[in-house]
Amino acid sequence: MEDIIRSIEDAQLKEHVDEFKVGDTVRVSALIKEGNRERIQVFEGVVIKKQGGSNRATFTVRKTSNGVGVERTWPLHSPRVEKIEVVRAGKVRRAKLNYLRDRVGKATKVKASVQ
Repeated sequence: MEDIIRSIEDAQLKEHVDEFKVGDTVRVSALIKEGNRERIQVFEGVVIKKQGGSNRATFTVRKTSNGVGVERTWPLHSPRVEKIEVVRAGKVRRAKLNYLRDRVGKATKVKASVQ
């Protein structure tokens, strides 16, 4: 039974997954369906967590829009996610950046990685 499930999950994986890590500022291009039209919408923010594995892997991006914090979680292998561009590499020492939710203004900045 596990072999059947594993074969179905492997068929859903993307061949190429963009490399990024927690703390990076990324630009996610996602397909949005409005009525009978589809368009690409860009969501730019800091990756605050990555979790899961295989085809169930997800990542959460946080940004501030009009003074309000907005978080969005996407499946990593979703066909709705066109591409993920790393705008700026961040230097963090944690796997999950949940503490950014309590911060406002300049305190939400993540140090840039020097690589």
